[in-house]
Amino acid sequence: MRTIGPGSVASLLKIALDVAYAVLWVAVIGVSLALVSLLLSLPFISGTTHGSIMIDSRPENISGLIRRWPAVAAFLLTVDLYVLVLGFIVNRLRRVFETLIMGDPFRPANVRRLRTVAIALIALDVAGYLVRLTLAWMIPEVHERITYGVSLSGWFAILAVFVLAEVFREGARLRGDAELTI
Repeated sequence: MRTIGPGSVASLLKIALDVAYAVLWVAVIGVSLALVSLLLSLPFISGTTHGSIMIDSRPENISGLIRRWPAVAAFLLTVDLYVLVLGFIVNRLRRVFETLIMGDPFRPANVRRLRTVAIALIALDVAGYLVRLTLAWMIPEVHERITYGVSLSGWFAILAVFVLAEVFREGARLRGDAELTI
């Protein structure tokens, strides 16, 4: 099986990226709806001081949950931003794979796409830390179980994408030179 062109491995990967992109949009919509419903329902539940609600299979006082609503909202917003950045990365990769399917990968647009993917991967890594921090703020008792280490494989992937962008830049330059000599 060929690696680029119609009916190639790149075509299969493009389909997988299309499905992932659709799933990520469903996730963004779901988390956004949860955030909006939390913010809209707050005035209705803020007067409730009695009763209990099950969270993580432990009964908690509703007033305790109401006191934590800013942390819950911050967590949902952070997760929403995380998924949006992930969707941005998948979308840029979808565009790169479109050119692979056409058999013309060395375009200047792909250089920009790969550079923005690398920058978005950096943002995704930082957003991961923000998710962990908001989770630790929201539920202080899990603070000891949260890891804050640096992902060497993640930063290696970021560097590899920057290098690939430069490879694509050089390929686009060589293609441009070849077009001028013909």
